[in-house]
Amino acid sequence: MAEQLHGSGNPPEPVLEIDRLARRLGPGFALGPVDLAIEPKQIVCLVGHSGCGKSTLLRLIAGIEQPDSGTLRLDGRELAGSDVFVEPEKRNIGFVFQDYALFPHLTIEQNVMFGLRKWSREAARARAAMLLEMTALSAMADRYPHMLSGGEQQRAALARALAPQPAVVLMDEPFSNLDRDLRERVRHDTIALLRRTGTTAIIVTHDPEEALSTGDRVVLMKAGRIVQSGTGRDLHDRPVDRYAAEFFSTFNRIPGTYRNGRLHTALGAFPCRLDLAEGGQALAFIRPQAVCPCLAEDAFFGAVRARSFRGEIEQLELEVEGLETPLTMRTTQPLQIRDGRLHFQIDPNTVLAFAAS
Repeated sequence: MAEQLHGSGNPPEPVLEIDRLARRLGPGFALGPVDLAIEPKQIVCLVGHSGCGKSTLLRLIAGIEQPDSGTLRLDGRELAGSDVFVEPEKRNIGFVFQDYALFPHLTIEQNVMFGLRKWSREAARARAAMLLEMTALSAMADRYPHMLSGGEQQRAALARALAPQPAVVLMDEPFSNLDRDLRERVRHDTIALLRRTGTTAIIVTHDPEEALSTGDRVVLMKAGRIVQSGTGRDLHDRPVDRYAAEFFSTFNRIPGTYRNGRLHTALGAFPCRLDLAEGGQALAFIRPQAVCPCLAEDAFFGAVRARSFRGEIEQLELEVEGLETPLTMRTTQPLQIRDGRLHFQIDPNTVLAFAAS
């Protein structure tokens, strides 16, 4: 994680600084204002539902779009501001598009060398050869993009973006066009390459699992604003609101009443840090995997209404007294169902509480 990259001392100066950046796109949507600072060698995932503004923010950083207000600095140099706008080709920022945007009439080697036109030919070819070797594409240097698989095209696009040694590489949904198994392998190889080259990167995705597993830092967006920023574990375990919680997890929502610092529900009482008056209503958010099978006879129990085997896990729907809707449970443990009933307990350390409104 990012905190481990620079030890326990003061964090380094940010390579990218975004201050109150805003952009209006028609009457129905506005991005920002957005504040964000990214450290050198950090891999940041921008995540959120479609239309939340993450790709727009990427285009503003790249210079493909111009902000209405705010400032953008790279290595202390202002790229966008009240009277400054640096064109994309002069920003020292690499970009990997969702469809890779390789030049179809150029070989893979020529694609990688495209941004090195100011280099000597010998230096450009050496740089391209090194990146093709690092991306396992050396044997395909003379091929054209249509002759490569989707994963190979993605690696070629990344090599082209890295060739000019940019200060930051931006990647817009770079794995979304790949099949699931290939996507995981290419993502792993991409992150390894970014680590190996010490590249600062911003990766846009709409996939919660991809965001949690990819970046040093995850930035969750909603309706043009940043909702929460932190490590993947921060956002998963300590979401700041219901939107953040539900984006990364599925929950059972159990109504309860606030009394003496605890939320009392039909499934027991749980710690609650909400600012509520005594007797106030709230919801306990319980993940399906926090519902654990239990052999104790005095444990909660529910009638099994549905059961679905999903390979590594099994999902059950339990009808529990006091609950209006079935309780969803996911487990890897062996189950002992007696007379159609299953005893269970709740892991209280994973229960979240949010206002009922």
